[in-house]
Amino acid sequence: MRIAYFSDTYPPEINGVSVSVHHHVKVMKDHGHDVLLITTNPYSSSIEEKDQIIRIPGLELKKLYGYRMSSFFSAKAYTLIKKWQPDLIHIHTDAGIGIFGKIMSVVLNRPLVLTYHTMYEDYTHYAGIFRGLVNRVVKTFSKSLAQQCTEFIAPSTKTKEKIRSYGADRYINIVPTGIDFSRFVSKNLEKDKLRQLQKTYVQEGEKIILSLGRLAKEKSVDDILRGYHAFLKNNPQQPTRLLIAGDGPERSHLESLMHELNIQSHVTFIGKVPIDDVPYFYHLADVFVSASVTETQGLTFMEAMASSTLVLCRFDENLASLITHQKTGFFVDRWDDIPSMLTTIFALTDEQKKMIIRQAITAVDYYSLDTFYEKLKKVYIRALRQYW
Repeated sequence: MRIAYFSDTYPPEINGVSVSVHHHVKVMKDHGHDVLLITTNPYSSSIEEKDQIIRIPGLELKKLYGYRMSSFFSAKAYTLIKKWQPDLIHIHTDAGIGIFGKIMSVVLNRPLVLTYHTMYEDYTHYAGIFRGLVNRVVKTFSKSLAQQCTEFIAPSTKTKEKIRSYGADRYINIVPTGIDFSRFVSKNLEKDKLRQLQKTYVQEGEKIILSLGRLAKEKSVDDILRGYHAFLKNNPQQPTRLLIAGDGPERSHLESLMHELNIQSHVTFIGKVPIDDVPYFYHLADVFVSASVTETQGLTFMEAMASSTLVLCRFDENLASLITHQKTGFFVDRWDDIPSMLTTIFALTDEQKKMIIRQAITAVDYYSLDTFYEKLKKVYIRALRQYW
């Protein structure tokens, strides 16, 4: 097959969609298919084409963690794509480059596959007093997206049910993004690099709690800070440190909250982490913690579990098939449960931790790249058959 992927984000940018698209490209190439990627250009203001990647300039939206919004059409890219002649087009974004992908599917008369990565309803708080109106628009827009494409993919059952609640009555494929777990296995890390990061961020004897991801309101990192503050009050003698890796519009607010809670001696803001360094930070940590309930799949949880790091997160139906409380990870219902759960985790024996880690690694095997490829291939074949 010759597949053209359209996405507004791709490495070196770091976010869930970027990682997902990277895995799509990798798994299809690894199985002998031809792939053309059309994405934004974070390097320059011109269109560049190299190694079957076409990069189109985009406007950086700094309040959205550096997300780039590109034009929905490029004459040069149009010519290159038409010459390449894809068999199928798969879009991973709904505006900008996503619209360009829809145009190309019509022009070339090719099947269109869409993956619905983002639960837009979870982000309507940015609309302020217009949130109610925007919520209604999001529901109508999302229903329309589902109806317009040849095949529609949801990365989780929760996402599928949400689209159903909007009124979409078409067939919805559930295809969780696969993970390249080999990146997170200890034996594949550079030991000198890991030791250097330990020297930089960890003091002797400290238990490390890691938060990794975009610093935005919907990620609820403020709840992690409040929960950690309460834990420190209850456990003043236990040496611990909270590492917050990532950047975003909430960083200044979170740093102010850290000082307000007077826990700055126990918290380190690392900033944006290069994608190749992400596995190392999981291996620095004793516990990966997240209070977000806006994940469509929870890739960071899978990465942490594959890294043999215990996970602590706020309960979300989206994670129920991945995390079983006290068997493959730990759930809390609200931020004030965090202190007692951290105490429970730090009191585990080595044998108890090993058991949970073994079960966690077994749980994430369902999300291997091989399983992902088989599911994705079936969707593509079904889409192509509608154009035979």
